[in-house]
Amino acid sequence: MEASSSMSYPPSPWSLRGRMHVSVWAVPVAGLPALPPELAGAVRPLRLGRRGLVGTAWVDYRPGGDLSYRELLCAVLTRAGWRPRVTITHIWVDSVASRDGGRALWGIPKDLAELTLPPAAGTARASSAEGPIAWATLPRGDGRPPRLPAVFRVAQALAGRACTTPIRSTARYAPARVTWTVAPDGPLRFLAGRRPLLSFVAGDFRMRFGTAERQPSSPATTDHPGSRHDRP
Repeated sequence: MEASSSMSYPPSPWSLRGRMHVSVWAVPVAGLPALPPELAGAVRPLRLGRRGLVGTAWVDYRPGGDLSYRELLCAVLTRAGWRPRVTITHIWVDSVASRDGGRALWGIPKDLAELTLPPAAGTARASSAEGPIAWATLPRGDGRPPRLPAVFRVAQALAGRACTTPIRSTARYAPARVTWTVAPDGPLRFLAGRRPLLSFVAGDFRMRFGTAERQPSSPATTDHPGSRHDRP
């Protein structure tokens, strides 16, 4: 899909496809990454006793979608009341279009980094201008499991307010063993020396990120393209 002449990225929603390796971590609440102040009162970390849950993912967005690029992200599992949400706190991509679109459309705090992901099994690496971020050994994934759907919402800060973005996807999920090394002085240092609770591969995923832009019905309409500012 081509971007409009006024922007360097596709309009919402983005249709994406590829492969990702996800790890889930239990982190003491005091060590969780901070949420944006705009989300205060809208979402809070989902706690399991004295711990919260953090998800990390190496993502290879492949040709066939609106954009193809590589990504490393870290997100906190949050809740709006008892409705689960995901809040991305750290994310790096190797695409300017992805960075600019993620920030402008959905408030996702993307930064640029050098990312290496193997086409199958192998070592993934991420480093920014400030230094190394993380490495991981990624497995190929076994067999061809059935395709399953997943639906969730991302809660972020956009234009000084809380907003949510719906995500719909299908993928072939399989358990995996992902071995991480996190730079102890890097931006993900709260994970350094820890081991994930579990990891899995989402193979051949197909994702719809965001919603189509709605035309304002009146000057008072404040919805941002692809997002909602009302209730996370």
